Amino acid sequence: MNENKILELKDIRREFRMGSEVVRALKGVSFDVRAGEFLTIMGSSGSGKTTLLNTLGCLDKPTEGTYLLDGVDIRKLSRNDLARLRNHKIGFVFQAYNLLPRTSALENVELPLLYNPTIGVKARKERAIRSLEAVGLGDRLDHMPNQLSGGQQQRVAIARALVNEPVMILADEATGNLDSRTSFSIMALIQDLNAQGKTIVFVTHEPDIASFSSRTVMLKDGKVVKDSINENRRSAKDVLASLPVTEDY
Repeated sequence: MNENKILELKDIRREFRMGSEVVRALKGVSFDVRAGEFLTIMGSSGSGKTTLLNTLGCLDKPTEGTYLLDGVDIRKLSRNDLARLRNHKIGFVFQAYNLLPRTSALENVELPLLYNPTIGVKARKERAIRSLEAVGLGDRLDHMPNQLSGGQQQRVAIARALVNEPVMILADEATGNLDSRTSFSIMALIQDLNAQGKTIVFVTHEPDIASFSSRTVMLKDGKVVKDSINENRRSAKDVLASLPVTEDY
């Protein structure tokens, strides 16, 4: 595994003022993620998971502490620079897919490249096609989201996350809306991408899903209570193969 650090968090604290009260959502979170790691972040509701996700995704800045994304200190960036960094360095995958409904799979995947003035129309299309082929949807380029199953929509979302060649894929409960078989199929895809060298940070509350990653950080009450290597990492492909055969997912 590559030794360079993609993420470095040092004593991250995030406080919100609600009326006269101060809510301490993160209370000194520290950990690193190296290139090529597949990390899951777990925690129950109220553990600080969402606040941490927003910090990692450069959607929010910490109140205190240092967050370096690929060597860049995000607290020193303006809002525009943050948006640029987010678009170039992070590929987001959400629970609700967040696809544009009246837009084809190909056009949905091209979207992040529209903000990159260095990429022309032809190159944009080629990269989007490559991304869709990488997630097994090379034959669905012109399909609208409503013509795709939930699992296929999530694959389009993953292709969109890949298209800018980010340093990290950040997934938020990305299997939360899917049945078990489709979840395992998406996790098999994520494991494949990780095997190809992609750095994955996957937020989940499901131990089942975390068991597919190489490492798990557990949050509770805004603090890291456990940071452990998953010694018995499961293969999603093996789990899929062990399930009874049903219709296409």
